[in-house]
Amino acid sequence: MNDRRQSDNHGNILSRFASAATAWTGSTAAFVIAALIIIVWGVTGPLFHYSDTWQLVINTGTTIVTFLMVFLIQRSQNKDALAVQLKLDEIVAAMDGASNRLIAVEDLSEEELKVLRIHFKRLAEMAKSDIKITESHSIEEAEARHNFKKDRRKARKT
Repeated sequence: MNDRRQSDNHGNILSRFASAATAWTGSTAAFVIAALIIIVWGVTGPLFHYSDTWQLVINTGTTIVTFLMVFLIQRSQNKDALAVQLKLDEIVAAMDGASNRLIAVEDLSEEELKVLRIHFKRLAEMAKSDIKITESHSIEEAEARHNFKKDRRKARKT
């Protein structure tokens, strides 16, 4: 149990560090410092006779920073995407008439998402035939209403 608390504590420390690093690297101060480093490096070129070592310093530094930033940016995007997804799930769950099949839709396979996309295209096509443009329905409601209208039209013709 102590190992778990220690692991959670390390995870929290790492998470706080990553959040702080992401926030700081996106700041104006970070950009100014990076620009100053490049300027200082460029100005020192004649001093070091534009040697291979002088070039290697900036190449190595930028490679390391780029490598680490890829992971920080991906972590930040993952966290933001999860937060947005949870907010959308809450909205879908709270709305009357919304299709609950959209909750956790991000967990579906690509093939399942394609099938769902076909359903929504059908919903959009059905919505085009609605009299009021402001009316909105879940897939199930729209299909039932559309089929009901179609059946009524057939019954009138016979």
